[in-house]
Amino acid sequence: MGGRTPIEPQRVDAPLTSSATFLVLSVKLDDDDAINTVRSTLASVEGLSKNVSIRDLNASFACTVGIGSDAWDRITRQPRPAELHPFREFHGKKHSAIATPGDLLFHIRAQRRDLCFEFERQLLDSLGDAVSVIDETVGFRYFDVRDLLGFVDGTANPVGPAVTESIVVTEQDDAASAGGSYVVVQKYVHDIAAWRKMSTEQQEKVIGRTKLENVELDDAPDGQQQSHKSLATIEDDQGEEHDILRDNMPFGSPGSKEFGTYFIGYSRKLWVTEKMLCRMFIGEPPGMHDRILDFSRPLTGTTFFAPSATQLASLGDS
Repeated sequence: MGGRTPIEPQRVDAPLTSSATFLVLSVKLDDDDAINTVRSTLASVEGLSKNVSIRDLNASFACTVGIGSDAWDRITRQPRPAELHPFREFHGKKHSAIATPGDLLFHIRAQRRDLCFEFERQLLDSLGDAVSVIDETVGFRYFDVRDLLGFVDGTANPVGPAVTESIVVTEQDDAASAGGSYVVVQKYVHDIAAWRKMSTEQQEKVIGRTKLENVELDDAPDGQQQSHKSLATIEDDQGEEHDILRDNMPFGSPGSKEFGTYFIGYSRKLWVTEKMLCRMFIGEPPGMHDRILDFSRPLTGTTFFAPSATQLASLGDS
């Protein structure tokens, strides 16, 4: 029966919700007391989540914790995930994907904003002065899962069994990190005024889908300008397509003229997300960057690894 139990800890494929908080923190990595506080708090995230989720089990509350490359060794004292490294920057002729700091990521989501708020409050109370906030972004669902550019976001996400296959590290991939997932986040702000000056047809060519019906448009011929949809489709050298799971959220304030999208992508293989960003910023072929970047600028870029719930809970062991 639905609504009887909370969502399992560290569920990277938790349901899409109407509200989310993306919290990026730095840790006092040179302070033993701070490290012990962080380890203890991370190990107790499941309990903190239950404190909040029990108030409304139908609200789909979930929290996923990610640990950054610079903090992994000090915090976990466990083998490093095979592909974990700092965010890889990409510098094209016109646009750049920049790297920004971040030791911990908390992807907090629920159908109710107050549950996200309450969890964050209890979490930061527990962490105390062991951490400092680098970025706190509150996201919301916009109409029928659209971004603030007006297009449906996340259509290319895997579904069914393909979700786990796309985002969860296996024993064969990396035994020490099995059950975890690589996470890349970027906070984009949009030039809405410039975007709205284009016709709907022009916007559709940039995105690669129709705006109203969300119907996929044909790919451009090889060597010509590709749409965002095409550039974000990743294949390996054997022609096999690889997916990531996006849980992007709009954010912003009309009064402050801030309009943005918080990109968060989970993947079994970090190289898949990195190749997507390379195609977007460098271009495919090089020089033909993703035209969505002419209207969307990244303010942040950080890579994390979300360990399994068992691995996270083990941080509380002496």
